[in-house]
Amino acid sequence: MNNHKRKHLKQLAIAVFLAASMILSPVSMPINVGMNTAVVTQAAAKSFSIKDVPKYDGKATVKVNGNKPYFTEREKKNTKAFESYQKLDKLGRCGVAYANVCPELMPTEERGEIGSIKPSGWHTVKYNGIVDGNYLYNRCHLIAYCLTAENANKKNLITGTRYLNNEGMLPYEIKVAQYVEDTGNHVLYRVTPVFEGNNLLASGVMMEAYSVEDKGKGISFCVYAYNVQPGITINYKNGDSKLSSGANAGSGSGSGSDAKKDANTGKDTDSIAAKQTYILNTNTKKFHKPGCRSVKQMSEKNKKEVKDTRDHIISDGYDPCKICNP
Repeated sequence: MNNHKRKHLKQLAIAVFLAASMILSPVSMPINVGMNTAVVTQAAAKSFSIKDVPKYDGKATVKVNGNKPYFTEREKKNTKAFESYQKLDKLGRCGVAYANVCPELMPTEERGEIGSIKPSGWHTVKYNGIVDGNYLYNRCHLIAYCLTAENANKKNLITGTRYLNNEGMLPYEIKVAQYVEDTGNHVLYRVTPVFEGNNLLASGVMMEAYSVEDKGKGISFCVYAYNVQPGITINYKNGDSKLSSGANAGSGSGSGSDAKKDANTGKDTDSIAAKQTYILNTNTKKFHKPGCRSVKQMSEKNKKEVKDTRDHIISDGYDPCKICNP
């Protein structure tokens, strides 16, 4: 075989390989939200617009695309575990986090500290009596630790309100985690933070999920979760905040080193005074929210339901669960 033929065959082989890669890999393109772009699949880029999301009206989430995720038919057949996190942009903002959640990706130990990460728009600020746990912002995992065991990954952490974290994202995270644990199946799971213009704080996140083996019968949703906090007015350009007019309790304070401890470490010393329902694990000395996935795994002999204040439970020697962050 002469050199010309070898060169031709080599070029042909490369072309075939690249074509196959494009067919087998999720196709992505930028979706425009002001001046910023976030990478999502081609179908989503053609269909989703932040302009179509209604203004926050008191509900933490709203259905998008008729509650149908934007995954392609080829993606929906994928039963291989994977996870990917987009590089930070020039402003230090996160992009899309995408995984095929399954038992092999889930954690085998409790979450560690994440206080060293300061996502774009981060402020350590407290509103005593206004915000659950007092701290306005959490370091929100785009893909929850309980799903892929990613902890202090700066590509997977955004500045999110306590409300976004607990009321918006957590119910869906628990739903997916419990489904995977119960079935052992795969769930395509993608979270896209939406930044408008050059804002450092995301307006919200789009959450998509689809259970593969049962073709979406167990899990299928597409929702937008608002990065808001009732009673607080937020400047999304830089993360600054203030009490909304008419807010009738507490006050905002603190920045950086002035705060006692960050809410995301699970070791903050201030908490709300009202009694709430918690589930105690008398064996591990952890306490949980009733909907936490760990409660389902708990032995009945170690399970105890109480209605008490967070401070009093901690003073009794219990530590807050690092998954549900009660």
